[in-house]
Amino acid sequence: MDKNFRLGFIGVGNMGSAIVAGVLKNELLPPQNIVVTDIDKQRVASLHEQFGVIAADGIDELLGRVDAALYAAKPQDVPKIFPLLSMSPNQWLISIAAGVKTGTLEEYLPENTPVVRVMPSITASVGAGAAAICGGKHATDEHIGITQEIFTSVGKAIVMEEKLLDAVTGLSGSGPAFVFLFIEALADAGVQVGLSRQDATVLAIQTALGASKMVEQTGEHPAILKNRVTSPGGTTAAGLYELESGGLRVAITNAVIAATKRSAELAK
Repeated sequence: MDKNFRLGFIGVGNMGSAIVAGVLKNELLPPQNIVVTDIDKQRVASLHEQFGVIAADGIDELLGRVDAALYAAKPQDVPKIFPLLSMSPNQWLISIAAGVKTGTLEEYLPENTPVVRVMPSITASVGAGAAAICGGKHATDEHIGITQEIFTSVGKAIVMEEKLLDAVTGLSGSGPAFVFLFIEALADAGVQVGLSRQDATVLAIQTALGASKMVEQTGEHPAILKNRVTSPGGTTAAGLYELESGGLRVAITNAVIAATKRSAELAK
């Protein structure tokens, strides 16, 4: 990314702040090239004090200082905020507003304004996000490439067709909650069989973390790794039998399908 590129953040809540931190940590841009604004002035002041980014009093001031703006405010505020975006012909926009399609965003903006839409995940707040990126009809490969760099600074970012973003919402958008539930259940089970709550929680977290890292680092299919730890007639085989009998695989599939359908409903 060009170090002279200037990026503005409209909204610096949990997600916006996480992206600011990721961009600076990975030295994609210097702090003086990042401009932030938010209805919560304390958040803006805090980021300015912590990182040295530029604090803008409002959207007009921010747009007067940047090459691109990243909208990280609430999706329901799009109809209220986007009509205020008086963008110049050389500026473009990135949006993480869940469920709001690029075509809808483009209708609010000056004609031919490039728009890139991103569906991030809450895990970006710990630098382990899973984001999907798609470009609007005026976005170029350069716009998409810059956006991918930004979101790679807080995890992984994949470029795909917009029609798949509801599925992304169902899998990686809602997925962290499903994993949290699994970790909670694993820890509860540990307590049930005699472990202390503290020990059970530590072991459950590390088990989920370690298993995820094995899949990522080995590059092997999860089924192969599962079979590697499953001895014939052993403890893991007994546990897996109960999970399959209890319908865990079907329940997870149905959860992702339900979240995907709900995402599509909310987008209408």
